[in-house]
Amino acid sequence: MNKKNGPTLVKKLSRQELVVHSKPTSRDVARAAGVSQSAVSRAFTDGGKVAPETREKILRAAEAINYVPNIHARSLITRRTGMIALVVGDITNPFYPEILDTLSKKLQTVGQRVVLFNISRDEPIDLAISGVLKYQVDGIIIASALPGISIAELSLKTYSPVVLINRTIRSAPVDTVSCDNFSAGKFLANLLLDSGHRRPAFVAGLAGASTSVERERGFREVVLARTGKEPLIANGDFTYQGGVDAARSLFENKYPPDSIFAANDIMALGVLDALRIELGLNVPKDVSVIGFDDIGTAAWPSYSLTTFRQPVSEMIDEALRLLSERISDPKRKPANVVLPGTIVLRKSARLSTKRQRKSQIASA
Repeated sequence: MNKKNGPTLVKKLSRQELVVHSKPTSRDVARAAGVSQSAVSRAFTDGGKVAPETREKILRAAEAINYVPNIHARSLITRRTGMIALVVGDITNPFYPEILDTLSKKLQTVGQRVVLFNISRDEPIDLAISGVLKYQVDGIIIASALPGISIAELSLKTYSPVVLINRTIRSAPVDTVSCDNFSAGKFLANLLLDSGHRRPAFVAGLAGASTSVERERGFREVVLARTGKEPLIANGDFTYQGGVDAARSLFENKYPPDSIFAANDIMALGVLDALRIELGLNVPKDVSVIGFDDIGTAAWPSYSLTTFRQPVSEMIDEALRLLSERISDPKRKPANVVLPGTIVLRKSARLSTKRQRKSQIASA
């Protein structure tokens, strides 16, 4: 601000001066503001050192000529793109859009963005990995059931830190963040047995997925120890139709289950529809049903699904923390963070009042 002559005016560039470029550049902003190009660069860089008056003049000049900073060009200088890759295996599962939404909001607060990679089950793993590596992202968060060898290969081929969220793979030297799936499986088995159920069944997800494997392991361990019998098991492939098919399969048994724990909510919804519509059973009078994740649809009155909620926000916070630490110390030993979840009680399961009071698990 010039006290004698009033506000400093932004130089107006002629059409001839701008016509050379298809869109305004930082050089145009520098000329319009009467400053150096390096000052413009500092003004649009987080933490860049530039006087407040100069920054204000640069921002006014940029607005006047409709200049938008080129993030990719800036990344050549800073060697940071401000982008985090999120790799998911099935974006149609509502659990993953929740992760994407939460991650996006958290990154936006610090000026970063998410690049989404949706890996279909039929897509070759090598192709999926090469697709991620084409982008010079600052970090990679994987929420997909990619084979362990592929995760290890990805972590070796990229200079970006890799964190698994909602997955654990002991064979891969990467950081992981997950819900305590094993303890959750034990907790839900005890919950059903303490509530008077005698024939609990489990609907498994995608074969080999650590989430399903650990939930089944905890569930099976408790049921076998307390009843002397293995629980009925059906495969649901983490899909709605898989849940429908699993329910049909379970009720072909001579002694069908009186309660069902599905390894995710999508399968649990398929189980519910099959029980009520196809088999004509009353839920929860005839059969109790419990899911896992607490997706938005689970709370719909037509389902009112009792489920186990994962701490999504906390899991993402931990994943971002691990990414940051890995950037600072690439040789740090891999960390495995396990977080407790919460039971969400609705109307699809017949549970005892005593057990209902114990809603938060630390251990089971």
